[in-house]
Amino acid sequence: MIRKFAMPAQNKPNFETSKMFFPFLAAIVGFSLMFMSILLANAQGVMKSRFGEWALVCDTPPGASSEQCALVQNVVAEDRQEMGLSVVVLRTADRKSELLRVLAPLGVLLPNGLGLYIDDKEIGNAFFTRCFNDGCYAEVVLEEKLLTALKSGKTATFIVFQTPEEGIGIPIELEGFTDGFAQLP
Repeated sequence: MIRKFAMPAQNKPNFETSKMFFPFLAAIVGFSLMFMSILLANAQGVMKSRFGEWALVCDTPPGASSEQCALVQNVVAEDRQEMGLSVVVLRTADRKSELLRVLAPLGVLLPNGLGLYIDDKEIGNAFFTRCFNDGCYAEVVLEEKLLTALKSGKTATFIVFQTPEEGIGIPIELEGFTDGFAQLP
């Protein structure tokens, strides 16, 4: 299922709090991108459990002293097989915050960022932070307001843009998110 969204010219991509956490986010992006690149790109790691469409995937990255886990859901648009997302929720290595990271395919329009709706309510946009061979990453710190929306919602729709005017909405199921999030070490 794909939903199309138009982005008004006056809207600038940002989750409500991404500006406050950008310096903090920049400090932890390096480590967490390295960890998730290992999990996602190399498909290493062990799936410990399933919570609806969410998988709890754990691995001990090279140089890490302990196992690290992430809640992961991979989705592909039904009628556009080239349009898939990996949605990842993890705790930082210092265990002080949680991140929501989305891996989008190469070829998405970067300036518009990644939009998010939960149960048809607009949450906001996040900027893409980096692109690697496997795709482009958008990431935000999971603040209480966003975490509550994810836990209480039924469907989250992530919007990627292939043209400046038109976004493609890719829905993910939130059933099981609360239980899976509670199991993150």
